[in-house]
Amino acid sequence: MTSKKPDQVVFNEEENKYDAGLKPYATDVSAPAITTVDTIAWKNSNINKVNHQIKTRYDKLKEEYDALMAEYEYNNLVYQARFNFEPIVGQTYHLYKDKKEQLFLSIIAPSECNFHFLGSFQLTADKLWQKMD
Repeated sequence: MTSKKPDQVVFNEEENKYDAGLKPYATDVSAPAITTVDTIAWKNSNINKVNHQIKTRYDKLKEEYDALMAEYEYNNLVYQARFNFEPIVGQTYHLYKDKKEQLFLSIIAPSECNFHFLGSFQLTADKLWQKMD
């Protein structure tokens, strides 16, 4: 039968040795009390900062996504239009609707014709149509 050690004695029964000096916490009765720091204010402050950072990144990504979708829609619109020439990179072209509501691309400026003007576009080296302001 093993003898019971007093409560203030730190004895590891699994390893059968005294190991008070190896513990990551104080084991002596006269050691300072272990208290937890109140971290609620710190957490709340950092939660607000992180939420702001994430929202800012989200807004930026959403803005980029919206711009990409607009570029996709413009390219889709221009490539579906009718034209009888091979567009030149860097040249500005104008998109119109004719009387039958069909899209067509032209080199004629909006001030020189009476068709329904939809926008001016320029072909980039990547073969993307970029809307001109």
